[in-house]
Amino acid sequence: MSVVYLVFTDLDGSLLDHDTYRYDAAVPVLELLESLRIPVIMVSSKTRVEILALREELANEHPFIVENGAAVMIPENYFIRAPESCELRDGFWVRSFSPPRESWSAPLAALHAALPGCFEDFASAGAEGVARMTGLPLEKAGLANKREYSEPVQWRGSDEELDYFLLELAGAGATVMRGGRFYSVGGDCDKGRALCWLRDQYRLAAGASSVYDLAIGDGQNDAPMLDAAHRALLIPAHGRALPQLSRKDGVLVGEGVGPQAWAAGVQAWLQELYSDGTQTDD
Repeated sequence: MSVVYLVFTDLDGSLLDHDTYRYDAAVPVLELLESLRIPVIMVSSKTRVEILALREELANEHPFIVENGAAVMIPENYFIRAPESCELRDGFWVRSFSPPRESWSAPLAALHAALPGCFEDFASAGAEGVARMTGLPLEKAGLANKREYSEPVQWRGSDEELDYFLLELAGAGATVMRGGRFYSVGGDCDKGRALCWLRDQYRLAAGASSVYDLAIGDGQNDAPMLDAAHRALLIPAHGRALPQLSRKDGVLVGEGVGPQAWAAGVQAWLQELYSDGTQTDD
């Protein structure tokens, strides 16, 4: 039986620079992983259309996970057979873990009235507002607003008002996750559960005896997948502490920030695999 190797990576602040959204420093290592046939699986708060555009830039043809674990997207013929509990949509087998975005419209509208000026969400802001909040060009801001499951929120109120905001949303059945820039209002899902489900699909498809996976992230919303993977790579960020994890071992910290730290950390993980002979099991 074979061994499967996988890399699950956050995007903003990890593979992508926090300010410029560039990934140049990571390109040589991305190419190395592709030559080693180790899939790089994008796991992000970003939308399906945003990740599709980035996959095309990077010539990445692997599955990906959208909107903080709300859904897994698998190219239609990627595995020999379609995984269970998926629906075919636009050439991808989709496993959804969250209700649709519209589920959060009414609770957020009520909170806008109760907490005026305390937050701005993408749906209310429109493409121009998203561009202002993110620094993205208008066209890319429009892609960021084409959400299917979750609603990003930029918080501007006090800590006490935030407590009320979170409590009301929990009462409405929403789960709120804090990322590097925004709070994400969505269903009962996270990056870790999506990672575990997709990892099982790889294991089943390959008839593998084991999976050695690396999860990479810089924000607290990455913690569930960082805890779930065989190894975790933490990416330092300017002015923000590293994510707090439940695990104590199997943790790497990249040198530098953003894609520079990403590249250095992945290289360290590969060296670890080769030094302990793990790769010979494949």
